[in-house]
Amino acid sequence: MVTVIIPTLNEQNTIAQVIQLVKKSPLVSEILVIDDKSLDNTIKNAKCENVKIYTSTKLGKGASMRDGMLLSSNEIIVYLDADIVSYPENIIDLLTTPIIQDQADFVKSYFERQAGRVTELVAKPLLSLLFPELAHITQPLSGMIAGKKSLFEQVTFENDYGVDIGLLLDMFQNKARMVEINIGYIENRMQSWEQLGKMSKEVSRAILKRAELIKQSNLAILENISLIRDQMDFAIKESLFGLKKMLIFDMDNTILQSSFIATTALQYGFNDKLIEIVSENSNHYTRTKLIAKQIKGLKINQLLETLDSIPITNDFELIVKEFKSNGYICGIISDSYDCITNHLVNKFGLDFSIANELEFSNSICTGEVKVPSVFIRTKESNCNHDFCKSNAMREVAKRYNIDYQNIIAVGDGDNDICLIKDCGIGISFCSSNPTLDFIANKIIRERSFTPLLEFIN
Repeated sequence: MVTVIIPTLNEQNTIAQVIQLVKKSPLVSEILVIDDKSLDNTIKNAKCENVKIYTSTKLGKGASMRDGMLLSSNEIIVYLDADIVSYPENIIDLLTTPIIQDQADFVKSYFERQAGRVTELVAKPLLSLLFPELAHITQPLSGMIAGKKSLFEQVTFENDYGVDIGLLLDMFQNKARMVEINIGYIENRMQSWEQLGKMSKEVSRAILKRAELIKQSNLAILENISLIRDQMDFAIKESLFGLKKMLIFDMDNTILQSSFIATTALQYGFNDKLIEIVSENSNHYTRTKLIAKQIKGLKINQLLETLDSIPITNDFELIVKEFKSNGYICGIISDSYDCITNHLVNKFGLDFSIANELEFSNSICTGEVKVPSVFIRTKESNCNHDFCKSNAMREVAKRYNIDYQNIIAVGDGDNDICLIKDCGIGISFCSSNPTLDFIANKIIRERSFTPLLEFIN
């Protein structure tokens, strides 16, 4: 069977159509959407039966592609772009048949369309000079490809526009059997000249990295190839949804029935070290840094498998749907990691999450973590904590233009006290902390969010 991986970034207008086309193929048993923190309705429009949605560990298409590869459960993988709605009906068959029939290990598509400027002016000339064996490739930058997972695990996924040409060259250098397949006429968005300048540099860099035998004098000349000198970053401002109410959840021991890091520690053998770190370090920043070092070397799929093994509070999904249908923004503020909270956002249709940013390299945890600035104390803070969830609550309230008094927050521990105190309605959920119980507007002892419904209006 085949896994189809669809990297996305702000593809709300096309993602659903691409998914529906893929679902028609009897060869496909798994569809993974790997989202690059889209700011539009991409995730919402991608949610449907038998589609798994994940947030990429790192910005960039290459990271999304590698994450998807690690998360896939099949040996044959197909990558499709999310912004194309003119794929042929048999796109999956076209890309996978040579592999299924053992005629190829890696399949690259080519198609009829308007000429690609970076392809013609940069990629092809460089390939002719440095890799003449690949000069016949019609569209070396095509992102619609298929291959074996066992081979994708051995190559480098560049985390920029160089990813597609990099995969082609790595497969060639690893002596994979390669074929090109014509998939007909394809329409996709034309890049601006500014984006083409960035693209040409990154494609050039990916090729030159793999051309180790070229003399330095030639490299210096080739490295100057560029379509334009200046480039602009494409920025998207998050729109306000016009909603004026918010429901914020803690994650550990609230949405989840246990702690993510505690469960990970038990599974991967650093429980004693975790206890030592927590008991000997009262400083939030130091503790966060030391704990992250314990998961160095774990892959994103291992972390998400651990997360998915932890039971969710039973009525969480129903409560989220009910509050959202009544005009609430719903999200997570957690001391855990954004790759974990984002997975829950995708899985349950939440609107946002704020958490520590775990660093990855090639989808493997480096042991480093960044504490987002939104947690840091400012002149507007109501407490003396250097890092506090209440500061993050103020930031997200400002983002959505919501008054603090219209926010409901749910938490269970010492680090939720300021958040519960500063919002409009604070809920102590299955907590053993007497201070939290004292300052909360309501105490819930049973592991159920149903009592929240009394506050929905």
